[in-house]
Amino acid sequence: MTRPGSIHALLSSLTVLSCPMPLSDFHALSLPLIQLSLSAVLKCGQSFRWSILSLPSGPITSHTEPTHEYRICLRDRVVCLRQSPDTLFYRAHFPDPQPSPTQLSLRNAETLVWLKDYFQLDVDLERLYQLWAQQDPVFARFQDRFSGIRILRQDPWENLVSFICSSNNNISRITKMVQSLCKHFSPPLLSLPIPGSPSEQTYHPFPPPSVLAQADVGTTLRSLGFGYRAEFIQRTAKMLIDEHPEEISYDYTNEPSERWLMTLRKKSTTEAREELLRFIGVGRKVADCILLMSLDKNEVIPVDTHVHQIAMKYYGVKGSSSGKSNMTPKLYGDVSTKLCGIWKEYAGWAHTVMFTADLKSFSAYGLPSPSKESPSKRHMMHPESVELKDLLPTPPLTPSPSPWKRKTTSYVDIKEETVQGTVENMSLAERVKKRRRLTSSKPN
Repeated sequence: MTRPGSIHALLSSLTVLSCPMPLSDFHALSLPLIQLSLSAVLKCGQSFRWSILSLPSGPITSHTEPTHEYRICLRDRVVCLRQSPDTLFYRAHFPDPQPSPTQLSLRNAETLVWLKDYFQLDVDLERLYQLWAQQDPVFARFQDRFSGIRILRQDPWENLVSFICSSNNNISRITKMVQSLCKHFSPPLLSLPIPGSPSEQTYHPFPPPSVLAQADVGTTLRSLGFGYRAEFIQRTAKMLIDEHPEEISYDYTNEPSERWLMTLRKKSTTEAREELLRFIGVGRKVADCILLMSLDKNEVIPVDTHVHQIAMKYYGVKGSSSGKSNMTPKLYGDVSTKLCGIWKEYAGWAHTVMFTADLKSFSAYGLPSPSKESPSKRHMMHPESVELKDLLPTPPLTPSPSPWKRKTTSYVDIKEETVQGTVENMSLAERVKKRRRLTSSKPN
């Protein structure tokens, strides 16, 4: 399968830069957001193990400075990423004993190789967006706002278990389940400080098949809230271990069953799908997610009711007027065929952009942020800085009180100020009469 754009030109542009403070501990890769947006890719339902941590802002914060750190625990290291508009910053932390300087250089090179593979940086995403926009006017409406969304090339075993968890589930709950699974079935690798906090966060690798194949795993997962998925995970791991046996191991090498799953990358889409469908808890949609996100089947479009509604809304695919249709094999095939016909070879990638654009959690993504501090709040904080020009009316961001109420308040204020100057010279009876006249003249 060919890659779009000039691979050599793109890879040569991914220059490793020297990194100034305050990111001096990070290496830097020249990479614009149009090629990769971590804030979208790592939150759109592909991978569920990334920790996303806000970075404390300094007294003077530039819009080009990273605002978040993204962390994931591999078998032998924790990879940390930050991003600015034109640079991807990365570094890895290792458990004790710490590597020697020579070993560290080698491992840093390994981390860079992993990054380029995991994010598939040999694919020119900007060129793909241009092609999709030329072929599809609907996609063209979303391309600028949702740029930088690419398909991850994940570990097939982790991907398989994660999407067994995805059945009748949402991104937030899947994330909690996958992270809970790691915490309970994999020993901690290391702990790292949380930015801007005295606390630390402990990181666990993803457990191998031999661990999750144990007989008591299903019971434990049920106690953690996995429901019917608990047995699916344990039985799938058991199938893999039975067919590709190995002793339980926590070393940093892949088990035979994991290596076998990777061989599915070499098989045709149909052959790889048939192998995946043998596992407990894997239907057509879950299988297609795994094919797309870890087995290099870039043309595959996972179809669910959400994707069907997108196809109905934008691409003329038939369905129930209520938006609720049974996902039959025929309907699944019709939606997939229609969308593949529009987006061609990398249809699964284009589908993920449209899927992300339609998520409620991304409804404000790519839109201008409102001002963090309104003029009225500034005046309350610094009353000495208020000037007359600051008090002139401006269009309100929220519905303002009715004009009548504003007039009532100002009317009373003015009347009371007018009375204040003469009331001291009046007798008690005159004061009472004056107050009654003032009260009776107020608007009701």
